[in-house]
Amino acid sequence: MPSEGSTYGDIHRYEPARESTPAAVAIVVLTLLEVVLVALFTFGLLTGWGYPRQFAALGNMFLGGLLAGMFINLAFILVLYRKEFLPDVMIVKKRRRKWEDLYIREEDVDGKKLTDGMADNFKRAVYPYYKR
Repeated sequence: MPSEGSTYGDIHRYEPARESTPAAVAIVVLTLLEVVLVALFTFGLLTGWGYPRQFAALGNMFLGGLLAGMFINLAFILVLYRKEFLPDVMIVKKRRRKWEDLYIREEDVDGKKLTDGMADNFKRAVYPYYKR
């Protein structure tokens, strides 16, 4: 929990990245696999693996599998990068109450009661020229 002296925008915790060598090697290998998958997908599109022929459904499924593999591989690359190479930073944020989001003044948070101003409303109904 942030200390009492913290103000909005102060860095409360900063832990540098681990920058491990096995993670860097894994990212390089996954990047090479990504290049192979992209090349296969591009080659399949250019040579017409998905065009209507005898086995067009299999070609479409294979291209779809390559595309899914590309995105899953990219997700693993990004997860490794975020975990191992980005620092862990926690910045102090100002918590706002719900009524501040609605642009309501602090004295109007609870709203109005049914009886607020009932006497004035009654006098105005009986005598329209009544002034407050």
